[in-house]
Amino acid sequence: MSLRQACILFSISTSVFYYRAKRKDDHEIIDQLSALAEAHRTWGFWMMYHRIRKLQYMWNHKRVYRVYTLMRLNMRNKRKKRLPARVKAPLLCPIYPNVTWSLDFMHDTLASGKTLRTLNIIDDFNREVLSIAVDTSLPSQRVIRELETVVDWRGKPDAIRSDNGPEFISNAISEWCSLKDIKWNYIQPGKPTQNSLIERFNRTFRQDVLNSYRFESLSELRKYAQAWAWMYNNERPHAALGYLTPVEFVLKYGKLPAKQQGNQFPTLQQDNNSNLEWNSLVLNVAS
Repeated sequence: MSLRQACILFSISTSVFYYRAKRKDDHEIIDQLSALAEAHRTWGFWMMYHRIRKLQYMWNHKRVYRVYTLMRLNMRNKRKKRLPARVKAPLLCPIYPNVTWSLDFMHDTLASGKTLRTLNIIDDFNREVLSIAVDTSLPSQRVIRELETVVDWRGKPDAIRSDNGPEFISNAISEWCSLKDIKWNYIQPGKPTQNSLIERFNRTFRQDVLNSYRFESLSELRKYAQAWAWMYNNERPHAALGYLTPVEFVLKYGKLPAKQQGNQFPTLQQDNNSNLEWNSLVLNVAS
């Protein structure tokens, strides 16, 4: 069929068929944007555009922005997540276990330079270490798994205290707290003293472990951290607890079911042949 009949069949005009785009040469715009981007790395589109206009180049802003995006100069404007108002709450000392848990992240590197994170969880009543999770990444789902593991053998807390990190303010954490009927208390932004118990523990853990030894792998650090946590709970006296260990304090003043008492880090306590005694492990890592 003829071209005219084909255009009628597809409901288009013959002028549309014959149209050819007449795109203007953008090399001059590219040169100007490249020069500005090289001289001013923090400038965004509108600052560059207005500077170009002052240089007497009268290009339309839509044309300049098209070239700007094709050059991949558009900078991501990362906005902070707006947080609800955090009410300042006094740091009360619980009168029995599983009233309030505190948790926080720590950062460090292996001998190879690979970064790692640790998630530390303690019971505010007796400063007992409930978990030290070590990995390269600890998203909210991993935080929930670690909490589920601790809840299985320790029991459910009434409340958990943390800062406003992205892992802690996620929807997954909120849904988990609603499901478990656990209250999650957030400290005010920039006020780490409102979570001072876990901050004090972090300092001890960094001095005794992270700053004292170089670790070659995550598995080595996990093994050492668990052995150190067992020593921290069972052998290290705490001045705030009347120079009792956390285990001694909870057995003397706490109210836990018999099956939960003395069940700190069960994988270390039940394996009598694992040879994870503190002194021998320190010698192995130091050597």
